[in-house]
Amino acid sequence: MKPKDQNYSKSRRLKNQIKAVVTNPYNLIVLIAIVLLTYLIVFPLLDMISTSFTLAQKDARLAGGTAGSFTLYYWQRLLGSALTKQMLLQPLLNSLLIGVCVSFFAILIGSVLAWLMVRTDLPFKPFFSLAVIIPYMIPSWCKSQAWLTMFKTERIGGAPGFLMSLGINVPDWLAYGPVAIITVLSLHYYAYAYLLVSAALNSINSELEEMGEIQGAGKATILRKITFPLVLPAMLSAVILTFSKAIGTFGVINYLGSKVNFVTLSSQLYMNSKSQNTQTAFAMALIMICIASISVFVNQKLIGSRKSYATIGGKGGRSTPIRLGKHKLLITAVLFLFFVFGIIMPIALLILESFMLRQGDYSLSNLTLHYWIGDPIATVMEGQPGIFKNANFINSLINSLKLTFVNGVFGTIFGQIIGYICAKGRGKLHGKVVEQLVFIPYLIPSIAFGGIFLSMFSAPQQLFGVTLVPSLYGTFALLTITSVVKHLPFASRAGTSNMLQIGGELEEAAEIAGAGFFKRFIRIVFPLSKGGFVSGFMLISKGGVSRAGFMLIFVSIMKELDLIILLMTPKTSTLPYLAFQYQNSNSPQASDCVAIVMFSIVFLVYALANIFGDADLAKSMGG
Repeated sequence: MKPKDQNYSKSRRLKNQIKAVVTNPYNLIVLIAIVLLTYLIVFPLLDMISTSFTLAQKDARLAGGTAGSFTLYYWQRLLGSALTKQMLLQPLLNSLLIGVCVSFFAILIGSVLAWLMVRTDLPFKPFFSLAVIIPYMIPSWCKSQAWLTMFKTERIGGAPGFLMSLGINVPDWLAYGPVAIITVLSLHYYAYAYLLVSAALNSINSELEEMGEIQGAGKATILRKITFPLVLPAMLSAVILTFSKAIGTFGVINYLGSKVNFVTLSSQLYMNSKSQNTQTAFAMALIMICIASISVFVNQKLIGSRKSYATIGGKGGRSTPIRLGKHKLLITAVLFLFFVFGIIMPIALLILESFMLRQGDYSLSNLTLHYWIGDPIATVMEGQPGIFKNANFINSLINSLKLTFVNGVFGTIFGQIIGYICAKGRGKLHGKVVEQLVFIPYLIPSIAFGGIFLSMFSAPQQLFGVTLVPSLYGTFALLTITSVVKHLPFASRAGTSNMLQIGGELEEAAEIAGAGFFKRFIRIVFPLSKGGFVSGFMLISKGGVSRAGFMLIFVSIMKELDLIILLMTPKTSTLPYLAFQYQNSNSPQASDCVAIVMFSIVFLVYALANIFGDADLAKSMGG
């Protein structure tokens, strides 16, 4: 063949290869996903960074510069000024205190519960496994309301709490401040540790522990030398998840810290955002992102230092429960008391207070339905009617249901699509790029994430003078976009786990038979993965596979406060925000009513998913 013909043949082959790549629908989907993720995740993050170095108009005179120019003014004021201690150091120390303590106690409680549920002959496991999921369904700020109902003092909170009404003198440090915050958050986040550790324990062959027992090792030695090292990666992952959420929480800090001036980075960020100090708020957010990133890096290094955590071998395994023996009755009684005081009592206190006309008066004559169905009274609840006659409540209820449904649908769909890309592109560059991009929102605190999108979409998005996206401030669309993108790390992780269970040979066989991409996806991929859409919430299944469906996103968004609090307007108010407003306007009974309605909706949806979708959380969580 002549050189000219060879060059022509190579050129033609290259063109055919390019054409095959460009016309492949999968490649098109990957390209669209990368572009959208870059626009919705990377650009907002870069905008946050650039904004923290951009001089605002109101600070131009103080900083001695021109509005819109590059400046270190905000970072200097935050890191090296007379205000540094008040603005950064003290809130930072408080955040780290909360994060470290909550992580320790939550991991301790969750790990002990997981071991008892999975590795022992503990009785009443179906009941306990169901009780364990309840903290996930109850927002942490609801637990804060219950804590105040129980421990509130007249010295700080005004009306006395339940204990003070009985004549018990409650110290202020127990009612408000770090002890109260750490306790409430630990009782909320232990569920994450339970889920992760129970999945790891379920994968351990009990023969490993039995071999240690044969060698004469006691239960404590077996736990320390065999069981603990095998579940260490799960525990470290739980630490990172709990720590990042604890330092970024706002609702609990507002309820239990504001009265005693206990501030954290998240509460400082909120105050700066509400007072239009956007640059300072974003600088704080970047510091929080750095802390979260460092914690993830340390976690990966700690796990990476141990090369093998294999717990499943080729011979198969079995699980023989460890007998609790004479301690079974005592442990069971302690667990019942834990769930009664940690879960049932807070709910009961919220219900009780919702029927009290005046706070602190627990007499029968003070019971009323006013906050539920009452007509307006000028001296009660600022003259507003009960929630079921209140237009604000109806509007918030509709918004919450719309937001959870729309985000549940879109979040699950996008999560499955991104999961398909990550699963099919595993080990390839495009799969790694998509996986890393979708992980970024996890590192950004919820309240900061909402602030970024507020800043980004408050003005129209233009390209070459053409408006691509109009201003979305005050719209339902902004809430939807923010919520979907923030929850993409969990939805995509669920989608990836879902798609990895589908063998690639099925698609290959269909492709050989002449089926196109979309036909393969509709006829093969979607039918086999649709369980991920309707199976409900299963963070950790018995095989240790991380899955999440509609229920996970539904519950997360129904109770969400931190993420959307900066985006709220009267028109777009949701149930969590309405409860927050009632609490801040000194109407805790109305706030309790809203919280109870929200909690009831979550349980109703779960029950329906359980009955019609076989989404039995108790069975999927180690029960």
